[in-house]
Amino acid sequence: MEAVDAAFLRSARGALKIARVVVAFAAFVCFVASRSHEAYTALAVMEAVVTLLFFLLYLLKLDKKLSWLFWPLADIFNSVIAAVFLLIVGLFAVIIKTNHGTLAGGVLGLVLLVLCVVDAVVLSQKISMSRPRERNTPAK
Repeated sequence: MEAVDAAFLRSARGALKIARVVVAFAAFVCFVASRSHEAYTALAVMEAVVTLLFFLLYLLKLDKKLSWLFWPLADIFNSVIAAVFLLIVGLFAVIIKTNHGTLAGGVLGLVLLVLCVVDAVVLSQKISMSRPRERNTPAK
């Protein structure tokens, strides 16, 4: 059995996870370089780490081995919660914009927000499309 899911790397979901990690890391660098509030930096780090963990979970096919949790639903939940926090922190960083680094980090946070929403939508469509629909008609 192959240990790495090469198809996931080439998929839209894999590309979204990679993009989320890269943008979160770039936002982290902007916030650290501009000496922004610690909450901005912490959110960027948490987003990068959690997304990287989900990426590794799918890449190494651990979601199939750890079947005690429905991982796609946990991933959707993570994306939605991250989007809410990114909306708040991104808007604060853009509105307050103490310096150019904070402004750039805030803009990257808002880009990350869009990536989180797209990731949640793509994953929810995959969940609803991959399962066969059951009929609600009673048997005769």
